Amino acid sequence: MSLATHLPALQVVVPLLAAPLTVLLRRKDLAFAVVLSASWIALAISIALWIQVAEHGMISYAIGNWPPPWGIEYRVDRLSSFMLVLVSGIAAVVLPFSRTSIESEVSASQHYLFYTMFSLCLAGLLGIAITGDAFNIFVFLEISSLSTYVLIALGRDRRALVASYQYLIMGTIGATFIVIGIGLLYLMTGTLNLADMGRRIGMVQDSRPILTALAFLTVGISLKLALFPLHQWLPNAYAFAPSAVSAFLAATATKVAVYVLLRFYFSVFGQSQVFERLPMQEMMLILALSGMFVASSIAIFQTDLKRLFAFSSVGQIGYIILGLSFDSMNGLTATIVHLFNHGVTKGAIFMLLGGVALRMGGTSLARVHGLGQRMPLTSLGIVVCGLSLIGVPGTAGFITKWYLLLAALEKGQWWLVFMIVLSSLLALAYVWRFVEAAYFHEPRKETAGVGEAPLSMLVPTCVLVLATVYFGLDSSFTLVSASQAATVMMGGLR
Repeated sequence: MSLATHLPALQVVVPLLAAPLTVLLRRKDLAFAVVLSASWIALAISIALWIQVAEHGMISYAIGNWPPPWGIEYRVDRLSSFMLVLVSGIAAVVLPFSRTSIESEVSASQHYLFYTMFSLCLAGLLGIAITGDAFNIFVFLEISSLSTYVLIALGRDRRALVASYQYLIMGTIGATFIVIGIGLLYLMTGTLNLADMGRRIGMVQDSRPILTALAFLTVGISLKLALFPLHQWLPNAYAFAPSAVSAFLAATATKVAVYVLLRFYFSVFGQSQVFERLPMQEMMLILALSGMFVASSIAIFQTDLKRLFAFSSVGQIGYIILGLSFDSMNGLTATIVHLFNHGVTKGAIFMLLGGVALRMGGTSLARVHGLGQRMPLTSLGIVVCGLSLIGVPGTAGFITKWYLLLAALEKGQWWLVFMIVLSSLLALAYVWRFVEAAYFHEPRKETAGVGEAPLSMLVPTCVLVLATVYFGLDSSFTLVSASQAATVMMGGLR
């Protein structure tokens, strides 16, 4: 067998082995080198898997040569390969940024621990995206969550501990709901393999345990993806975690949770008649619109940029769920493409804010007065990413808004077109808060002599900022991948 045959297993094994190795090495430079190498290898593997799936179709990898559904299966299709590229790509960019960033935000004695937890979190997120086993989703979800709790708590601000504890409580409740839902599905179908579960669920679709499993999974996963109003853990977690952690989590963690929701909804429940008997579309529509308007409105009144863009993330998750509520090709395409586009955009924003925190001593609006003069490149980057959140043509965010509008018009729901445009104006309002502080206020005297962030932070950040523009101008990778994934996923509902 060639090495290419085992790429699905190596996708998870490489970052998973890097974690204990960093603990043994303990030296921060060696730990950084090991985890950086692991992340770049993971990116190379994910790209190779995406190419294989594009050329030859879905990949099934049986762990230990036990054929599915009896053994554990790693299953790579259009959607999972797309998610693997996103997660590993963000990790490969954030890690070079983190080396300088954590110097001022994490105690030197804990740097090796940061890289250990980062590697574990990466392994968990990649595992979620690649596994075809329901219980393994829960296991990898817990690996990523537990390491995330530690990463958030590593921040020097004591409020990071409170944020981590709050996330731990809500994350544990969500995980409990998820494992109960999986248990009920196993009870009724007799299998944990997602594909096999989807085939068998039609025979027991009228039973109450199946409906109960859907309810538990929906609530549990919604907690993990911070769907309004189950988002209470997110603002503090993003605001008080080290900047590198905020960037990585904002770009990947909630996106992978949405992936899990899509996987259960379409691959498992999609082949039954469950959705036709429940008002799922209406419920998702209400929650999506609530997040888009309430969270975006709260963002406008924040005095700290990290909290402002954290609430923005809750609003952007609303767009993702809105696409899901349409139950159409264009809607689902918008959902999937926004997982990628918003991940790249928000990762760039929090990395830019990491540079601001390093140079200006914080990210409050009062501290960034005159930032356009002190850090022109950083300020420009935040404005560009802000335009993407608004959905301005030429940015990645525009692609999502366009397909959401198409989905609304396709359904003849003109009022939703108006709501999408109106919510974009709210995004304009909170982005303007930054523009006003950075460009229409005089710099503070104590910031005289302050310049751009070090190149070790600025270069990786520029990669994501440029990606935000590139994927708005050339959507051949993102849009084609998303539409093909949507086609496969919608097939499970027909």
